[in-house]
Amino acid sequence: MDNISITGAKIYFETELPVLGTFHITETQVNSWIVMAVITALCLFLTHNLQVRPTTKRQIVAEWIVEQVEKLVNANMGEKFRDFAPFIAAILGLSAFSSLSSLFGMYPPTSDMNTIAGWAILVFFMITFFKIKTNGFLGYLKGFTEPFAMFTPFNILSEIGTPVSMTFRHFGNVLSGSVISALLYAGLAGLSTALLGWLPGFLGEIPFFQIGIPAILSIYFDIFSSAMQAFIFAMLTMLYVSGAASTEE
Repeated sequence: MDNISITGAKIYFETELPVLGTFHITETQVNSWIVMAVITALCLFLTHNLQVRPTTKRQIVAEWIVEQVEKLVNANMGEKFRDFAPFIAAILGLSAFSSLSSLFGMYPPTSDMNTIAGWAILVFFMITFFKIKTNGFLGYLKGFTEPFAMFTPFNILSEIGTPVSMTFRHFGNVLSGSVISALLYAGLAGLSTALLGWLPGFLGEIPFFQIGIPAILSIYFDIFSSAMQAFIFAMLTMLYVSGAASTEE
């Protein structure tokens, strides 16, 4: 289908369901499942036939990834959150692979706000869970009145603002990179036509300025920026969750 959802992703399938209303499958959902399938296949490949002592480069790479993620979690959350490492690895992998899927001509799931919002809401529930676990439910509610009861509305807005800020920070950076790349690509085509359109025959129709320059810029927008945004989202997750577990209201 050629329909486009409000998030910019194509709608591949749409139907009306009783009670639930309109149900549709978008390009974001399809590409998200493709990314998850790729990550699953990669994990199975790296962890296949493990030995007590690594004898293959595949196992060495797998152990190195585990060690690096555990070091990251221990450094930012503490030893008691060591079991949190798989979740952080999943966040890093999903975010990075989703954004990097644009290199293969796919619509990156991280360019859809629904994807990032889902992750942020999950993190928000985890933050709330650890706050209640640490301070008790009444202590959690009392925290909204600190330092004075008149600050309660602002504290509630601050609490709600956590998933909102995480969503827009990640989504905005990924989407802006895609928009800038598209505008630059179109601008280079126009510049090529303006400066080299006088060339005879088909040579005047070749967008010479589109050759090489977009590929160089994609190193930042598609690779560096994607990895950086995945790292930032994971860092915020670790800091918020560990802070919620260690703070006494």
